[in-house]
Amino acid sequence: MAMPLGDDVSAIEIGYGLVAVLKTDMLVASTDVPPGMSFWQAARKAVVMNVSDFAAKGVKPEAMLVSLGIPEKLAEKRVIEQIAEGLNVGAREYGVYILGGDTNEACDLVIACMLYGTAEKNKIVSRGGAKPGEIVAVTGLFGRTAAGLKILLEDFEVSRQIKEKLVNSVLMPKARLNDGLALAKAGVISASIDSSDGLAWSLYEISKASGVGFEIEAMPLAPEAREFAKMHGLDANVLCFYRGEEYELVVTVKPKL
Repeated sequence: MAMPLGDDVSAIEIGYGLVAVLKTDMLVASTDVPPGMSFWQAARKAVVMNVSDFAAKGVKPEAMLVSLGIPEKLAEKRVIEQIAEGLNVGAREYGVYILGGDTNEACDLVIACMLYGTAEKNKIVSRGGAKPGEIVAVTGLFGRTAAGLKILLEDFEVSRQIKEKLVNSVLMPKARLNDGLALAKAGVISASIDSSDGLAWSLYEISKASGVGFEIEAMPLAPEAREFAKMHGLDANVLCFYRGEEYELVVTVKPKL
């Protein structure tokens, strides 16, 4: 194995200094699809979930297989077309070809994607390369999805000016593929991870894999999340560090090249 077990992707050497990179992740409606998310958006999110892990490794995805589990109550043309279109849009968004897959009946809607790509063995970025003296950085701000989920799941109220941005962060997530590819190509990062399970968890995983600790001097909290926390008396630290679903990259940057 060219990547340690438990990293964002799996990789195996295929010769000539290359590795085949594989990833599978599944979206389950009962846990991953909040109220207000359409079937189209859910299918696109299933693609984003997988592409985000490739982004963290600095690998361009090339092809994808998709397996669908569809409850009998949803097995109608309108739903299937929405799912297919969402998968197609997500794949085109990140330059991936859907080659096939499987469809079966299930108790819950399940969209399982398997992503494939290739990379130079010495260019793929693991979680375990961080060293003392390096800088922790992220590709974007945190907390919007935590606030957006509270709006969708718990009916929290918020001003019209920021509601759309908070809710849209949940319904239309984006994988930081271009950022991940550029960072890996430039050789400026030593470790990288996808933050979909939360910023605190991501920092812990890099710390555990690399054998280092972190001192965070500035909380990367989105201004809309800060306003939302103040409005409802919530802990902004919790929104920023402990909720997940952002699909940002958490990286360690080498101080000198």
